Amino acid sequence: MSTSRDFDCIVIGAGVQGSFTAYQLAKKNKKTLLLEQFVLPHSRGSSHGQTRIIRKAYEQNFYTHMMEECYELWAQLEREAGVKLYRQTGLLVMGPEKSANYQNIKDTLQRNKVPMVVLTHDNFSQHIPNVNLAKGDEALVDTTAGVLFADRALKTVQEQFLKLGGVIRDNEKVTDIKPGPVVRVSTSVGVYHAKSLVITAGPWANKLLANTGLQLPLEVVKINVCYWKEKVPGSYGMKQRFPCFVQTECLESKVHIYGLPSNEYPGLMKVCYHMGSKTDPDQRDLQKDKSDIEILQHYIARCFPGLVPEPAIVESCLYTLTPDHHFVLDYHPAYSNIMIGAGFSGDIRILTTVLWIYIRVLL
Repeated sequence: MSTSRDFDCIVIGAGVQGSFTAYQLAKKNKKTLLLEQFVLPHSRGSSHGQTRIIRKAYEQNFYTHMMEECYELWAQLEREAGVKLYRQTGLLVMGPEKSANYQNIKDTLQRNKVPMVVLTHDNFSQHIPNVNLAKGDEALVDTTAGVLFADRALKTVQEQFLKLGGVIRDNEKVTDIKPGPVVRVSTSVGVYHAKSLVITAGPWANKLLANTGLQLPLEVVKINVCYWKEKVPGSYGMKQRFPCFVQTECLESKVHIYGLPSNEYPGLMKVCYHMGSKTDPDQRDLQKDKSDIEILQHYIARCFPGLVPEPAIVESCLYTLTPDHHFVLDYHPAYSNIMIGAGFSGDIRILTTVLWIYIRVLL
């Protein structure tokens, strides 16, 4: 059955970016429609899963500055909803002492006076048990960092959006977009109109943007999300205050390896390779590359002696990447009432970025 509805703004894509954008718009009393092609909740994009790392430990100053506001917005949402969304664990950063990646993170934290602890080979094992720090590596802990409960956060913000009068239509795939002073959005169910449009469609961004005459240099890759069994349950547990970690580079890889303490699957620690192989988001199960898992097995055997070096569970996630791995956040070059958020690389440093989306839409 075809329907026609008018809104101040339509947001396409109900992942973390789109859902928080819609929520902020609704807080400003904007009549907002949030469209999602799959039945919610789902695990086909980039926003599913129980946990993500939140941190100020970045190589670039601007991310660290953005995160100051991001932490405040997370705390605000927790207070509004009465739900715990963040747990401070700290983030262990390890990398070759003289490498640019590691030093840039260290310098950024120091320059911005972020609380941190620098560890040496002499005291590392006292603070971080069951981890082998490689010869020539240095380590630090961003003590402000921690774990975001991602699925819970997504559910919470969508509930808050609905309480504010927002409208969610899931299982509605967008089939056409007609730009103009009033944007017309057609879906598999109906037709909607809005003064402004926000496209936060993750891996499907370019398929939607084709309707507006634009293509971005985006690449979609499939990530193998791996969970590794603790030999002694609790050795790397959140309850034991084991931190999240990032290995900037190592013997096995020049790409980041990251991990989160065991929590979502009892007795299993999430450790992943921060890159994957190119895929079509609608055919991702056909991409079966597991070369990253072999890299992780060697790394875990060498550096995490308390884990069984064979993944107990392997799930998948999609990253959408730009050539420089920094996200796109801007107006459409031809239509100032269309905003685009894309290329977030599976990252959940979300609230500050979506804040800028909704501010630009409203101006």
